[in-house]
Amino acid sequence: QDKGTKMTEFWLISAPGEKTCQQTWEKLHAATTKHNNLSTNSKFNIPDLKVGTLDVLVGLSDELAKLDAFVESVVKKVAQYMADVLEDSKDKVQENLLANGGLLEQQWQAEHKFYSSSLDTTPFLFIFKGVNQIDNDLKARASAYNNLKGNLQNLERKNAGSLLTRSLADIVKKEDFVLDSEYLVTLLVIVPKLNYNDWVKQYETLAEMVVPRSSNVLFEDQDSYLCNVTLFRKAVDDFKHKAREYKFMVRDFQYNEEEMKADKEEMNRLSTDKKKQFGPLVRWLKVNFSEAFIAWIHVKALRVFVESVLRYGLPVNFQAMLLQPNKKTMKKLREVLYDLYKHLDSSAAAIIDATMDIPGLNLSQQEYYPYVYYKIDCNLLEFK
Repeated sequence: QDKGTKMTEFWLISAPGEKTCQQTWEKLHAATTKHNNLSTNSKFNIPDLKVGTLDVLVGLSDELAKLDAFVESVVKKVAQYMADVLEDSKDKVQENLLANGGLLEQQWQAEHKFYSSSLDTTPFLFIFKGVNQIDNDLKARASAYNNLKGNLQNLERKNAGSLLTRSLADIVKKEDFVLDSEYLVTLLVIVPKLNYNDWVKQYETLAEMVVPRSSNVLFEDQDSYLCNVTLFRKAVDDFKHKAREYKFMVRDFQYNEEEMKADKEEMNRLSTDKKKQFGPLVRWLKVNFSEAFIAWIHVKALRVFVESVLRYGLPVNFQAMLLQPNKKTMKKLREVLYDLYKHLDSSAAAIIDATMDIPGLNLSQQEYYPYVYYKIDCNLLEFK
């Protein structure tokens, strides 16, 4: 399939059986493939369901519309979260989400588990419960993983940024400091690179009692050097004050091995936790995307069934078909379908030409056509 002309959008339509349902299918297939391929088509087999009264069907039609919107929102959420979790490899999202036409059909053919033979509320409750469970699990899992990710990012942020603010735990070593001295203390100073020559000339004289040649460059970023300097404790205030005049910033820093070790351990722990959770989370998202997607297709199928019976009457005699339109010829495909099926609906002729809104025809934001039509929009699931 040429990816450029295919859209990941499907039209699920149904038309009444002519002499046989097979004929309906052949007629559609011939019409859409006659003028270069307007769409890729396949039969969409819906099991025969026992039909209740008209009132029940009208009620079901409304319930199904709500269920459809709910299931679609969960499908989107799972897909979107998969994209969030895969962060740097968004191109992998598509592989992990089974949203191809072929799979759609296969999944449908393979899955009839939501059906009992009668069309009452059982399949709905079953679908709603299953998808609601996925929705709730997703909230819980996403919340736990996002917490972990957020804590890790905060720690990473502490270890990045400018020398004035970032954590120095992974930069400084014990030997950079004079520790446990009653009189001496080592300070850390951020020196702008432009002022470094001044520092070398001046630091020993910024206060009394600075230890000569006690300054080294411990680290540098784009703009500054991190230097140490050792002096007598009682000269510290004086030194800080004078240093500021030269744009040398003394960092408030106590060397504490325990604290730095704890920070590093926390970072490692979070990082390991995140790696541990990543695989199972992606697997969960894959499985549950597939489950929610299948449920969504089931809802569409139930809607086609109910809508077809309401429109075409009893006995049940219609053919449901799945079309994947070609992007460039969608308008043409609409015209072909209209010509094929306009006879189904005497008011359709008026509708298709009417530019004004006709009350009651905005069937839950669903465009109106003389045939039963539902769109399955998988473009919602594409992340660039």
